[in-house]
Amino acid sequence: MKSFTDHNAKTTSVGLNDKDEITIKQSQDVTALMEQNKKEYNETSTKWSDKLMGNKIASIPHTAIDNLNKMGIMQGFAIIDQKRMFAWLNDPDNRFFRTKKGHL
Repeated sequence: MKSFTDHNAKTTSVGLNDKDEITIKQSQDVTALMEQNKKEYNETSTKWSDKLMGNKIASIPHTAIDNLNKMGIMQGFAIIDQKRMFAWLNDPDNRFFRTKKGHL
């Protein structure tokens, strides 16, 4: 299996499985991002801002964005299905990506 790491600390491994099929595995150490998200979540007001850029609600690592692209919620870094994106962010399994309390 051959591995390489990009500038976002995402590691991609490419190899062959036992059926000689190409396999691609991506991983990313998101420990620092999750700790920062937790800190921001605990320090951020529950009040929603009226300012255009006043409501940071999440920080999402690149590997999760890759999955959101596969799910059809995002295309590249653009959200194309806001309703499903909000549902994904409201899911308790994804709470570690949130930086602001509240329901979207």
